[in-house]
Amino acid sequence: MRNEKVYKLTLTALMAALSYVVFTFLQIKIALPGGDATSLHLGNAVCVLGALLLGGVYGGLGGAIGMTIGDLLDPVYIIYAPKTFLLKFCIGLVAHKIGKISTSNDTKHVLKWTVIASICGMVFNMIFDPLVGYFYKRVIIGKPAAEVTLAWNIAATSINAVLSVIAAVAIYMALRPALRKSGLFMTIK
Repeated sequence: MRNEKVYKLTLTALMAALSYVVFTFLQIKIALPGGDATSLHLGNAVCVLGALLLGGVYGGLGGAIGMTIGDLLDPVYIIYAPKTFLLKFCIGLVAHKIGKISTSNDTKHVLKWTVIASICGMVFNMIFDPLVGYFYKRVIIGKPAAEVTLAWNIAATSINAVLSVIAAVAIYMALRPALRKSGLFMTIK
């Protein structure tokens, strides 16, 4: 590849746009007490997919930027934008560190480690999104209804995680051979 940095930046921007669109327009928003909300969406799948394709930093940034823009443009979620950026960036970092799949030619190995990496990124999110969200709401924002929304956030985050693992793995396994054949697949070190 001639200019890998430009390619990575372009794909990071694409992942940011994809995560924004998927999070903003393909979500099912659930209203919660106190004017809060949670949603079912596949934005996290784009974070994981970005990490698998681009590595942790660029992939994580793509997902984090897109979903943070989604938060900033939604009056319900605007106050959660800093939390979103941090957590979605970390999904990318966690998912990338597992398996070193970009250097393997064994499809079974790639599938296995793609599933494991996706699960690890989403388990991180299932644990830290509700916990950090609770802390953020209770301590930083001072919302008294943080306890009430915690159970809903755990349920929504868990559903999102399962759907995101399925989507990210299916899309990555379909994209990988096409990118390799076209010469656009990057080996991530």
